Amino acid sequence: MSRPNTPLLFFFLMFFQLCQAQRNDSVSCPLDFDVLRRLIQGYKPPSGDRCQFILEGLRLVQSDYLKRTDSFLPRVDSAESCWNAYQALYNQFVPNFDIRKNCGFQTDWISRGCKNITSRAEYEANNSPQTLAAVSTACNQSLLNSSPCATCTTSLSSLQPSDSVNNTVGNVSDCTAYRSIYAAAFANSFGPDDKGNAECLFSLNFTPVKSSNNKQKKAVIAVVVVLGFVVLVLCGSAVWLIRRNKLKKKIRQREITRRWSDLNMNTSNSALESINSSTTLIRFTFDEIKEATKNFSRFNIIGRGGYGNVYKGVLFDGSEVALKRFKNCSAAGDSSFAHEVEVIASVRHVNLVALRGYCTATTNFEGHQRIIVCDLVKNGSLHDHLFGSIGSKLSWPVRQKIALGTARGLAYLHHGAQPSIIHRDIKGSNILLDEDFEPKVADFGLARFAPEGVTHVSTRVAGTMGYVAPEYALYGQLTERSDVYSFGIVLLELLSGKKALMMKNDEQHALVADWAWGLVRSGRALEVIEEDIPELGSLEVVEKYVLLAVLCSHPQLYARPTMDQVVKILDMGLAVPTIPERPIPLTAGIDDIEKSVSGHWGSGRVSSYSRLQAIKLVTDNST
Repeated sequence: MSRPNTPLLFFFLMFFQLCQAQRNDSVSCPLDFDVLRRLIQGYKPPSGDRCQFILEGLRLVQSDYLKRTDSFLPRVDSAESCWNAYQALYNQFVPNFDIRKNCGFQTDWISRGCKNITSRAEYEANNSPQTLAAVSTACNQSLLNSSPCATCTTSLSSLQPSDSVNNTVGNVSDCTAYRSIYAAAFANSFGPDDKGNAECLFSLNFTPVKSSNNKQKKAVIAVVVVLGFVVLVLCGSAVWLIRRNKLKKKIRQREITRRWSDLNMNTSNSALESINSSTTLIRFTFDEIKEATKNFSRFNIIGRGGYGNVYKGVLFDGSEVALKRFKNCSAAGDSSFAHEVEVIASVRHVNLVALRGYCTATTNFEGHQRIIVCDLVKNGSLHDHLFGSIGSKLSWPVRQKIALGTARGLAYLHHGAQPSIIHRDIKGSNILLDEDFEPKVADFGLARFAPEGVTHVSTRVAGTMGYVAPEYALYGQLTERSDVYSFGIVLLELLSGKKALMMKNDEQHALVADWAWGLVRSGRALEVIEEDIPELGSLEVVEKYVLLAVLCSHPQLYARPTMDQVVKILDMGLAVPTIPERPIPLTAGIDDIEKSVSGHWGSGRVSSYSRLQAIKLVTDNST
């Protein structure tokens, strides 16, 4: 019998395997990425956390797939073609960015989901009809505004199953993601491709692409021509008026001289006038302010700071307000006052102090007076309740409410305001509490607008010792995550009842972030929590708050989450990401700081954070 032709047999075997592989790769993707394409048409993806944007975009497409097929996930043999389709779409907006390679996504993750749940029926079987009806009621509305969005996302936390805190991610759609995917598909009638659903349920915020078409160019040219003509007409009229009034010049000279000081004051207040014309702010007279505060009675003082005093007042309509009176004012220094008015007037949020109006006046006796009038928040500050004379301890539900409300206020400043605002001085005394313990972020005197598309703002270091982020204090590089660091410190104070700078012994201070990190690293996170907190919640949730506070106060900038992510972790049950190791020690004694201020930078005992706090002491004594 003849022997088989071995080379020929090997060739046919390889040819069969190649055909089989090509057949598997040719399975088309059932996901419709045109849904995402239409949604972001005319916008550009954010330049920050690209991987998070890619992940949320994929979940939006999966929501459309669920709505069409009642299935959460595509088949595993279509995973490769789905990733290729997504890659082709993303390349149209961001070239040369490999989604799977740069973000660490594995191919089969796109077909893995939450606890073997693949269909709508299986997911709804895990939830009662009452729960599903409540979610539908809360979410079936336009979610473009923050209030309806908060109502919807709060209701989603009741959906089951939920992820555990230490769940290992081996997919792109975990149980928490299923909530938004399900809600966009069935709870909201607008569907997954609605802009409000994309922003609220999937955190897809887009930046409009500036158009440069010919029509706009022609419009600009036309406007320039018209303005040029108007300028010529005005210039001709001005020349005629000058000649006509030449004879009256000597008579008017004395009046011009008398009004010179008023003209200077009006020029310095031009920014305030422009703000006042575009808002509902009230410009109070100085007499109205004096009457409201009983002539600035010392019994009406409710706060003090480097800027001046805060007074309680009653307006003519009976409403109670807080009045911030700046000291040592001058006409030349009105820019800082106008800046704070501009910042507060540009924002409106339930967790931010609302501005009523302002007062600018100059008198012979009192001199320059600059006053901001805000709504009165009657329950004091967070600092008062934690470290002041108020005796009763805050309960755990109240502390959760304060943490979430403060995070929402900062998230609005960073992601909702246009342009975004960096507060720069988040601390317990700047978080006010109303009668229901709803927090209000206050004092925007150090706030800065963040220009669009700029990674950071280089500015003079300001803030309060113990709350300033390392990269900001060391290099003057201010970002929105500088506020995240300060929020982390405040959250640690809220959880532990300890101040940002703790007394280590009679001569040294320790940072609360260092102390908490040491406990977390040794597996004793619950020891961070203050003793005897009333109505303390489950230990799993309590530990989650501690881990989040330590992550927010991490010395490395990119280890910290955004405030949007913080809100989702606190409000929607998302897991806290793994906390990276700290690259440098953050312990510093007060004696080291004093030596640093005196110029002894060569001492081996001075840590990096000692230096940054010394910089703070030298460069800013305003607070």
